[in-house]
Amino acid sequence: MIHPPVEPSFPVVRVGEIQSQENAQRWLVEGLWGASSVGVIGGAPKCAKTWLGLDMALSVATGTACLGKYAVPEPGPVLVYLAEDALLVVRERVAGMARHRGLDLAGVAIHVITAPVLRLDRGPDRARLWETTKRLRPRLLILDPLVRLHGIDENHAGEVAELLAYFRSLQRQLDLSVLLVHHTRKNAAGGAAAGQGLRGSGDIHAFGDSNLYLRRSREHLVLSSEHRAAPAATSVTLELVATDAQTTHLEVIGELRDGPTKLTMEGKRRGLEERVLDLLSQGVTVTRAKLRDSLEVKNERLGEVLESLERAGRLCRTPAGWQRLN
Repeated sequence: MIHPPVEPSFPVVRVGEIQSQENAQRWLVEGLWGASSVGVIGGAPKCAKTWLGLDMALSVATGTACLGKYAVPEPGPVLVYLAEDALLVVRERVAGMARHRGLDLAGVAIHVITAPVLRLDRGPDRARLWETTKRLRPRLLILDPLVRLHGIDENHAGEVAELLAYFRSLQRQLDLSVLLVHHTRKNAAGGAAAGQGLRGSGDIHAFGDSNLYLRRSREHLVLSSEHRAAPAATSVTLELVATDAQTTHLEVIGELRDGPTKLTMEGKRRGLEERVLDLLSQGVTVTRAKLRDSLEVKNERLGEVLESLERAGRLCRTPAGWQRLN
């Protein structure tokens, strides 16, 4: 009688022998993304998902604060693939953010996959991505957007689960974070229910150790988060600051308190103050009317900010308009 070959057993360990840590949650980006975590940035089209992904990439690669607010405890290389953006566009976006932070782009360890197509439902491309990741050993892998990376039916749970298992194996075996940029359905909910609005199978939402969600609320973007092993960070409002085309960047302008649409007045004022100072950063003199038109804000709100900056010695009023002092 021929017996089948005996397979080796799985490795096990007693629960008491598992090494403990005082703080089990480790962060790649504090409050936003766990170390060695998988997940998504979800949001409707034109909600700055790619901008947020590149801001995180620059922060992880350089150790500078993400969005000017969230620290990166252990920086390291980043690998990105952006299926919908030309390489020159990617370079210019990162270059602008780097200028804003005073960084030399030549020293930024963000590696961009230049292949025109990446199909991760196919064995050859999976093997090539695995080898690339193994060679570069990035702390973070960003794939943007998920819908351009495969030919499967995103509503078929079995097909989606098999693709997500590949990303999980990358994360576990190569000790890196995998961030997928993904779209939400139309009229998707915000806040705690945001993950339920992701397009496709519910497995995509359940897959994430860390998930970030972007949505528009009046004139601002709202960023919320959820984590498998930590409380969600306080939701914040963001703005894509493009007063100087050479330093376009995302910026936190306030925190949301007591509900999804109530912005703290301090955060609103601080965000507008920075925008006013940016407009006056080249030593120019600008009238209040021109500032109001450029910033698209109410005259009363602008007046409060100008008076605050004048009292602080940051601006002075002249017959020709407002000037920056420092």
